[in-house]
Amino acid sequence: MKLLVHLSRIFVGAMFIFSGFVKLVDPIGSQYKFEEYFNESVLDMEYLIPFALAFSIVLILAEIMLGIILLLGYRAKATLWSLLLLSTIFLFLTWYSAYYNKVTDCGCFGDAIKLTPWETFYKNVILIGLILLMLIRVKDIKSIFSVKVSQAITILSLVSFLYITYHVLVHLPIIDFRAYAVGNNIQEGMKYKDDGELPKIHDFYLEDAQEDLAPEILEKEKVLLIIVHSLDKADTNGFKTIKEIANKAIAKGYAVYGASASFTDELLLAKEKYELPFDFLFCDGTTLKTMVRANPGIMMLEKGTILGKWNWSDADKIELK
Repeated sequence: MKLLVHLSRIFVGAMFIFSGFVKLVDPIGSQYKFEEYFNESVLDMEYLIPFALAFSIVLILAEIMLGIILLLGYRAKATLWSLLLLSTIFLFLTWYSAYYNKVTDCGCFGDAIKLTPWETFYKNVILIGLILLMLIRVKDIKSIFSVKVSQAITILSLVSFLYITYHVLVHLPIIDFRAYAVGNNIQEGMKYKDDGELPKIHDFYLEDAQEDLAPEILEKEKVLLIIVHSLDKADTNGFKTIKEIANKAIAKGYAVYGASASFTDELLLAKEKYELPFDFLFCDGTTLKTMVRANPGIMMLEKGTILGKWNWSDADKIELK
């Protein structure tokens, strides 16, 4: 039984650390998932949407820290009860999503691993079973290090994870698991495979008033896309920097386009107000959020291949050919 408890401790701890880490590198992705859950059509808790980012950060840190503390064996009983509470909440949300077909991907492993709601539900059932086993046999869980060493590791881990969170919010995710990662080719991602499943990229378009310009743009050698998924949520402090980099790119022979899901009238006003030297094209908001975790953000393309992505605050790091 002791061996089973120790194996459960390693498995559960590692699972929570992995689940927390793949979201830690992209907390904005978890923010979007919380917004989806809080939506009227799911939990009908839209008053919580403004706090979605805070919820995501707290959840991510709780997951990864509880996993580390469990592996350390420090305060085992309190840690296990906390994990049980967290897993029970996850269990309800995944059951609700699966039974009522509300959210097709819970986001438990961020964009790294996609699970159906039912797969996630059964995963949580297994985790809860193992946590209950460890609670029953909590006396078998001993701390690996002394109290002071365990406390030091816990504090250092928390400080490190807080720094990573800050870094990715100010810049971009340090690991990109999405279809629009640097080095990927958008046209290749749009191709259907023999199994008939939807391609990884199936909702990419760049429309003006008449047509979809995406096929033409993806054939150009030097393209800079300025992505503003939602104008009313954009950091307007970045538009001066966007204007500067866009002018430099145009002077270097780049085709520069804006991409947004906002209304045309609003975009025209913004273009005039901030003297932006490019026109905006329409694209789905979810697609734009997936492309770049910044608002505004910048993407460089060469014949459809993504050469680089930047938060507007890192525009000075862009090297134009």
